[in-house]
Amino acid sequence: MAKECLYGDGKSPFNIVIPFKIKGEIKEDDLRFALFRIQKKHPWLTAAIRIDEDKRPWFVTNLTEDFKIPVRMVNRVDDNHWAQESISEWKTVFDATNAPLCRMVWIKGKEVSEFLMVYHHCLCDGTAALSILTELLQLLDEPDTDIGREIPIMGVEDVIPEKVLNSYRNRTKNGLIGKIATLALWIIPIKKVAVERKNDFMINWKLGQDFTKQIIQFCKANQFTVNTLLSAAVLTAFKEVRKEKAFNKISLPVDIRNFNPIIKKDHIFAFGLMIVLSLLPEKDFLENAKALQKYVNDKSSKLNPYSLMMMMEACHPALKNFTNFLKYGKSSNDCMFSNLGKIDIPYQYQNFQVETIFSPSVMGPLGNTTTMIASTYRNQMDFTFVASEGYVPFVEAEAIIRKGNRYS
Repeated sequence: MAKECLYGDGKSPFNIVIPFKIKGEIKEDDLRFALFRIQKKHPWLTAAIRIDEDKRPWFVTNLTEDFKIPVRMVNRVDDNHWAQESISEWKTVFDATNAPLCRMVWIKGKEVSEFLMVYHHCLCDGTAALSILTELLQLLDEPDTDIGREIPIMGVEDVIPEKVLNSYRNRTKNGLIGKIATLALWIIPIKKVAVERKNDFMINWKLGQDFTKQIIQFCKANQFTVNTLLSAAVLTAFKEVRKEKAFNKISLPVDIRNFNPIIKKDHIFAFGLMIVLSLLPEKDFLENAKALQKYVNDKSSKLNPYSLMMMMEACHPALKNFTNFLKYGKSSNDCMFSNLGKIDIPYQYQNFQVETIFSPSVMGPLGNTTTMIASTYRNQMDFTFVASEGYVPFVEAEAIIRKGNRYS
């Protein structure tokens, strides 16, 4: 159901953009060959969407020679050109019935170029996208590199152990919970008027290497993760800037691979596990960070990915209602915050250098678009803040960033 929800009706874009900058000469033929090799490894990169008689979307592979990842080339204007092209790519719908759910934009300059790898979110998550980026860079540098071959995930039977999946107790319990959730989605009244999003925008910034190092050391000394510190900073910044408009809630995506070893980093996969965090008003910043860490640890220890996946499967009849709930329901959180952590991709290759990897951006049609994504590459934390003026005005976003940097 997660993939179907992200795909929606196929008429609205829900795109992830992975930008990176390369210094050095890249040949167009080498890029196209690298993309060809990546498609050979990952069958779902050769897949289009087909709708069955029950109006459910399915991945269907297309192995014809002309079913290639498209490359759009533009002449580089300046250092900010990649951000403009990213926003353009948010709005560009994938022709999912006739083309792959992945495309490439090459912002070509004389000495440096930026590249955007764009995916429909129903295809993969950030972890898979970065894994594919790793393979792309390897192949650009050495076209004969063996990147292996993915055995694709075809259904729940491939990611849930047979013993768990066939357990009568598990099937009954999770099926019942799924049906209750389905019923709730049917009876919850929802207004059919979405919030006017107005202009979508993006702000990207980096922290220096010394500051990044200090943050990591501070977190280790206080026994909480960088992710927890940043979460506390984001919540505090929203509260100080938006005041009574703040919800004191952020959603943290949790990589299901951390709980399900069957799903590998290079598996093309997307499944939404979320933890919601809030500050405790009676505690100061440092105490809140420690309290959030305890909450995350407790919550994570109780997460059961197999049950969640089985419940989602049982909710298929309520897909349309769930999508409407997300799209038209009243917003109840400040933003989604995702920290991809350290990106383990080399800087120096034989034929080029990867100057930077920007944190991804994502924009979709389902409700509040406000998202902050962090990552660390070459010992520098990088942040991308994405929102729509109808949810968070641009001037408030800038103030939130200033406040957040003060706490991080």
